[in-house]
Amino acid sequence: MILNLAGRIDYTLLKPEATEKDIVKLCHEAVKYGFASVCVNPIYLCTAARLLHGTGIAPTTVVGFPLGAVTSETKIQEIITAKAYGAREVDAVINIGRIKSGDWKVVERDAALMVQTAQGCGLKIKIIIETALLNPEEKKRAAELVKQVGADYVKTSTGFFGGVTVQDVIDLKQWVGPAVKIKASGGIKTKQFALELIEAGAERLGTSSGPALIS
Repeated sequence: MILNLAGRIDYTLLKPEATEKDIVKLCHEAVKYGFASVCVNPIYLCTAARLLHGTGIAPTTVVGFPLGAVTSETKIQEIITAKAYGAREVDAVINIGRIKSGDWKVVERDAALMVQTAQGCGLKIKIIIETALLNPEEKKRAAELVKQVGADYVKTSTGFFGGVTVQDVIDLKQWVGPAVKIKASGGIKTKQFALELIEAGAERLGTSSGPALIS
């Protein structure tokens, strides 16, 4: 079986200095290479949705990004707005500070509300647990919580605080099993690394280096 690497890639541009011209280029490249989705900040979601209409490529945006530190009510509104602006998928940051504080009931409520809102809007949701900031016990518990609340994906990283490792994906696969898909993100710059992450169990790869990975 030939692997469709392009079809696993969420082509991403989330830099604060990104311009609309950059987003247009991103979308054109995504269509050219046949990537799974384009992930942009909310201010450019309408642009991406318009350019990707009819292509089969999913317009995707972020929620509570990159800190996960806004209120659950704010995250809910961001998801509802994302739906209105044309998103088909959202990548939402878990409440990292509450994880570090040990407030797991708050974390669970926050994640559950995001999942219920997104799926109620017909959106796929990937919950970002930010593996680089968590210890092994926290990572395991966060992954299990993402599975418990019924998210479509657990995502390793925002890319702002450290990248993914192959071991992260191996661990997540063990903790969530087949019920939840895995998106690896952060520091994926080479085709070899991308293939290693897929071999470990990643279904999607979040990267700003999409064309380089498949050239």
